[in-house]
Order: sequence, then structure tokens, then C-alpha cells
Amino acid sequence: MLRRATNNLRKLSPPIISRPPKTLIDSPDRFARRVTGSASSPSLSIWRRKKEMGKEGLMVAKELKRLHSNPVRFDRFIKSHVSRLLKSDLVAVLAEFQRQDLVSLSMKLYDLVRKEIWYRPDMFFYRDMLMMLARNKKVDEAKRVWEDLKREEVLFDQHTFGDIMRAFLDGGLPSEAMDIYDEMRQSPDPPLSLPYRVILKGLISYPELREKVKDDFLELFPDMVVYDPPEDLFEDQEWRRESEED
Repeated sequence: MLRRATNNLRKLSPPIISRPPKTLIDSPDRFARRVTGSASSPSLSIWRRKKEMGKEGLMVAKELKRLHSNPVRFDRFIKSHVSRLLKSDLVAVLAEFQRQDLVSLSMKLYDLVRKEIWYRPDMFFYRDMLMMLARNKKVDEAKRVWEDLKREEVLFDQHTFGDIMRAFLDGGLPSEAMDIYDEMRQSPDPPLSLPYRVILKGLISYPELREKVKDDFLELFPDMVVYDPPEDLFEDQEWRRESEED
């Protein structure tokens, strides 16, 4: 009788659902890795976000500009204040110095950022530095930054290559621009027509270099047409460039 009552109780009890053992997918650590992977994607790069300085960032930017002519006090202020800045403020201060074309201060913060524990090599970080240096014709600094990004194995996409090369051309640095073009040609990223058109437009002042890039463009995109400005425009641009050099 006791056995029959036990069997009846088992029939009335809800079934026990067996759960599979926990896997790495369920672990918090795996979830954290997925979030980190998403946050490091180019679309979420801290260097592409809107950069707004807090009060401490504004104060630091002002003091760095004031103390820049005094190396001892400048370095002391770097250690006591700049090293304690929030990531967002440090990024915003660097962006503001770049906007104002303050090359020496930008290079100082560039070195500091690369020593931060949160720093990760980023295409947009290097793009902004190179474009600022190109605007100011700072060839030696640009070469140092380029060596750093090569050492950190940063890869530019085709559009970024075109933008950087155009910045060097607009800055009157055709030789350095063509060095970047050679890097672009060796890139594993598939070539796109739009960056080439941007470069060709920037090369109007340099007809011989433009012909080289034009030949490459037509080889890569045989079905496309390149618009050539009138010859007198080439001559006018050449005359202006020679006058500026004189």
C-alpha cells in the first residue's frame, strides 16, 4: 500500500527538466569578451565620438598652453594633473590641440596617450595625427608617427588612405604623399575608385605624379573614365607652384 501511494505521488509531481551543463557561452567572462569585441569595432572608436571636455580637461588644456615655454614646470604639471585625467578628457584635449594646430603639444599628448593602460592601436587616432602634421608641414614628426603605426600593425582602409594622402598634397608635400600612395597600393584592403578620384583631384598641381596614379586607376578600373582638367589649368597650377617655391 505504501508503494502504491509513492507511485501515485510521483505521477502527480511535475517532471524534472534536466539542464545542460554550463558552457563558456553562459559564463560572465565570455559575455565580457563579446562586449569588448563590439566596443573595439571602428564604428564605436573613441576617436570618432564627439569629444567634449569637462571642467578639469579645460583647465588642463589652458595650463599646458601657458606652461609650454617652461619645460620644468610643464613636465611637473604633466605628472601631477594630465596623468590623472579621465580618458574622455585626455582624448578631448588632444583633439582640441590638433584643431588649433598646436603641433608640439599634440605630439606630447600623443606620446602620453600611447602609454595609457586603456590605449589600443586605432586607425582614426593615427589618421587625425597625420592629417594635423600634414597641414603644418611637419615631415619628421609625420615619419615618426608612421613608424609607430607600422610597428603597431595598424591598417588603414582605402578611404582613410585617400584622405591622408590628400592632406599631404594640400599641405604641399607631394613626395610624402606618394610614399603613402605606395603603402596604399600594397595594402591588403581591396582598392576602391572613390579614394583614387580624391587623390587625382589633389594631384592637379602635380601633372607628372597625376599621370602615374591615373595609369594605376585605369588599370584597376578599366571601365571607368577619368576627367582631365584643361591643359591651361595644369600650366596655371605649375606656374603658381614654381612662384611659391621661388
